[in-house]
Amino acid sequence: MPLQLVIPLFPKFTALDGIGPYEVLQRTPDIEVTFIGHQVGPIRSDNGMLAIEADGTFEDFPTPDLIVFPGGAGTHPLMTDARVLQWVQSAHQNTTFTTSVCTGSLVLAAAGLLDGLTATTHWATRDTLTTYGSTPVSERVVEHLDQRIITAAGVSSGIDMALRLMELLFGKVAAEASQLMIEYDPQPPFDSGAIEKANDEAIAQAFEWFGQRN
Repeated sequence: MPLQLVIPLFPKFTALDGIGPYEVLQRTPDIEVTFIGHQVGPIRSDNGMLAIEADGTFEDFPTPDLIVFPGGAGTHPLMTDARVLQWVQSAHQNTTFTTSVCTGSLVLAAAGLLDGLTATTHWATRDTLTTYGSTPVSERVVEHLDQRIITAAGVSSGIDMALRLMELLFGKVAAEASQLMIEYDPQPPFDSGAIEKANDEAIAQAFEWFGQRN
């Protein structure tokens, strides 16, 4: 039987956080992906322009094999949402891997999964991890394979995380085949993809846009 992968959705999620890993992981017939949420139906992303259908609720999937928890402005309410936190705690007991992208790691942290561990998240929210006993690091993908946890940094890093997950589950060739199928061969025209590389003007513009969205 295929592995059961769930990607939780919530109002104001960041689309690529979920869709990036989805595009990587759905390439193999050995994984079946379901988007889930508080209720079945369309859920709009952080800018309100895009909706993705949730086909099940958290309770419909109590023991998934894999979790990819995306981030976005909407993760803030989830950090005190007992329904979500209890599901994360319970579901993680039986997963092969529990993973996050961007501020999805803050939900894992709030659920107690990252206590005492290093983890990553979007650069603008790294300090929040310390509130929950985790040590933030700047790496793009952070693995704790003995705890079955992988966290990815902001947005596009979910693609890298998903490729690594493919390798862990099915081997290097499977990961390379998935990478080839999505033609993931990054050659960006700018070198401003990490806050350590960005100039002051780009950082200021990013924070201005954050303020308009949140």
